[in-house]
Amino acid sequence: MERLYLEDLAPGQVYRSGRRVVTAAEITAFAAAYDPQPFHLDAEAARDTLFGGLAASGWHTAALTMRLQVEGEFRLAGGLIGAGMDELRWPRPVRPGDELRTETEILEVRPSRSRPEQGLVKARTTTFNQKNEPVQVLVANLLVPRHPAEEPPSGLSACRS
Repeated sequence: MERLYLEDLAPGQVYRSGRRVVTAAEITAFAAAYDPQPFHLDAEAARDTLFGGLAASGWHTAALTMRLQVEGEFRLAGGLIGAGMDELRWPRPVRPGDELRTETEILEVRPSRSRPEQGLVKARTTTFNQKNEPVQVLVANLLVPRHPAEEPPSGLSACRS
């Protein structure tokens, strides 16, 4: 799949990812390593919490979103390089057995004033479960390279006037 440069992007474009099923084992393994709270670690303990059952950490959802994006249609030249976020929300928890997918919509595209070789893209990535319910909404600012300058025709680069 071809990599996208700043000039290839325009507001309103939407890029999609494939799908990935989340398992209870993945939820608890991520939680054990990075977010060891009872509602992420133990289904029994999670029943008596706000979640009412085992739920993935929001940071696990964010990591899964990143994986889906990297493997999906939104393939930027130079990679997905963040310059910050304007918004990050988790409107509902991710549960064992949920099948996630992403849609990334381009909101803004602007060349950099100080670095002519790149620009900034504001994009909203929504992660959905199998019921098409959003489980994460992320608005990020991304650094995106511009198309490389055209090389001069062979033999002309040595000519000086």
